[in-house]
Amino acid sequence: MCNNCMPLDPYDANYLKQNKIKHQSFHSYLRKITKNSKNSIPGALLVEPFYGIKKDCQSGHKPWPLGICTKCQPSTVTLQPQEFRMVDHVEFSNSSMIDTFLNYWRLSGHQRFGFLYGQYKPYDSVPLGIKAVVEAIYEPPQENEANGISLNLPWNDENTVDEVAHFFGLKKIGMIFTDLTDDGSGKGTVICKRHMNSFFLSSLEITFAAKMQLKHKNICKWSKTGEFSSKFVTCVVSANKDGNIDIFAYQVSNSAMAMVDANIIEPSIDPNIMLIRKEEFDVYIPEVFFQKINKYGIQVQENAKSAFPVEYLIITLTHGFPMNPDPIFPPAFNTFLIENRASIGQIQNIYPLAEKIKPIIEHPDGDILKTLCDFHLLTYLWTLGILNKDDGSLFIKCIRENNATDIYTLLDTPSWQTLITILHESNLL
Repeated sequence: MCNNCMPLDPYDANYLKQNKIKHQSFHSYLRKITKNSKNSIPGALLVEPFYGIKKDCQSGHKPWPLGICTKCQPSTVTLQPQEFRMVDHVEFSNSSMIDTFLNYWRLSGHQRFGFLYGQYKPYDSVPLGIKAVVEAIYEPPQENEANGISLNLPWNDENTVDEVAHFFGLKKIGMIFTDLTDDGSGKGTVICKRHMNSFFLSSLEITFAAKMQLKHKNICKWSKTGEFSSKFVTCVVSANKDGNIDIFAYQVSNSAMAMVDANIIEPSIDPNIMLIRKEEFDVYIPEVFFQKINKYGIQVQENAKSAFPVEYLIITLTHGFPMNPDPIFPPAFNTFLIENRASIGQIQNIYPLAEKIKPIIEHPDGDILKTLCDFHLLTYLWTLGILNKDDGSLFIKCIRENNATDIYTLLDTPSWQTLITILHESNLL
């Protein structure tokens, strides 16, 4: 075999450039460092940046903050664009979920936040790529503010929602929020606020994204700690350059995660600038440098001193919708009210729940079960706390497998009978 007919490496620089792939996929990067490393033992290849004080230093000085030495103090931070990304593409299993999410803004004029539930799958458009497939958006409790929204995380029912998602093989894979302002033209267009001359992700949003990525670490056997980076994604619904509503997908770099974890940086009023915290008695701040191209076209290293551009911390992803949608939760059956929308008069309660359950009791067949395949309906039912874990698991199994046989077993369970009794006493059945 000659050089002309040998298959290209997935990290081949010319291939990535020709196909305009800015960041190589994580597994391409892993393949690259595995090939170039003499050590292919799992746990020895990947090392995450750490900018905190090393504990249990054996140099004989007092523990931080009373003492420090060159062995336990963090080294200088040099920021440069990350060459790989943990996720390459975000795929929404159907467009209806985005439309439903946007309806809150359309009805109220206020911004909205949601968590993305889904799973990770191979992505063929990028060598050894990974895509985050979103199956549902859950909107946690949130308060409208003049300049955005405020969240109180974790919320009370978070574990319950995660449990329902787990029954379908799903987990929390990201977050999504709107930044929309109608342009007043009456054409349905919005003001483009995020562009190359302003910002794409603000310093506040980057800090929040880093905290969420730290909370949802990626399990990896090639890392000494068993974890490396994160596959948690951040999606912003805002205006594109034409004034149309669009989705923009991002992650923040490993350096961003490490700097937030070490409490080195904080957001500024200018969304395009990240501040470096001032050193305090118990907070050690290492020097931070970043590389840039000067006016002569030469790459130079500059001391960030008190601040630096956020572009060094952002990783861009692509997004889209499948050509042949096959969502776990079909849009035709997702008619139950969305959670935590009391501010626009949409309140989840047992009345629409009774309307959904009544046909099961009268005609327990597969077609009826399909209509219950609604993530918002199921999470509401779980938060009521009426069905125990075993009966709830059986209920979801019936729905997931479209199995009408097991529904008769479910109808005889004590917790299901309790639910039916409550609905009867409320004159809803």
